[in-house]
Amino acid sequence: MLRILKEVSKRLNSGEKVELTDIKKIIEFIRSFADKCHHGKEEDILFTEMEKSGIPTQGGPVGVMLYEHDTGRSYVKGMSEALTALKGEESGSINEFCKNAEGYIGLLSQHIEKEDNILYPMAEEAITSDRKIIMAREFEKVEEERLGHGKHEEFLRLVKELEGKYLK
Repeated sequence: MLRILKEVSKRLNSGEKVELTDIKKIIEFIRSFADKCHHGKEEDILFTEMEKSGIPTQGGPVGVMLYEHDTGRSYVKGMSEALTALKGEESGSINEFCKNAEGYIGLLSQHIEKEDNILYPMAEEAITSDRKIIMAREFEKVEEERLGHGKHEEFLRLVKELEGKYLK
């Protein structure tokens, strides 16, 4: 989705028209799938387990992740507000959307790198196998409660649809 968002931003910057419904879908994906579900799993389950295993929540990698989650939410809020302005064809709304989109893309690209190369290996090392099994069930429960049945698959279809439209 980050590559799709990057292409949408590029097109808007170059004066091309982009369907506002696609932008709305991208923002909904980010808010629901990336933030409410993925970041929610981390904040409510993973970080708590890491802290129980001796890794502090304040400062260090977990503190950085929490800060970046909040920063990402600010960028998404900015994109959403700019989308409202885009609908009204307000001056500067394209620049505002693109500025927030590009900030989000940069932040999340680095965030994912940190998760994959620092945070998750730390968690893998610190959390016991028994706790990981319990956490996996908790993750499934969070996804079902926050997204709803079948929503994960619906979001995957959305990504494929938008890839076909923007990443040909």
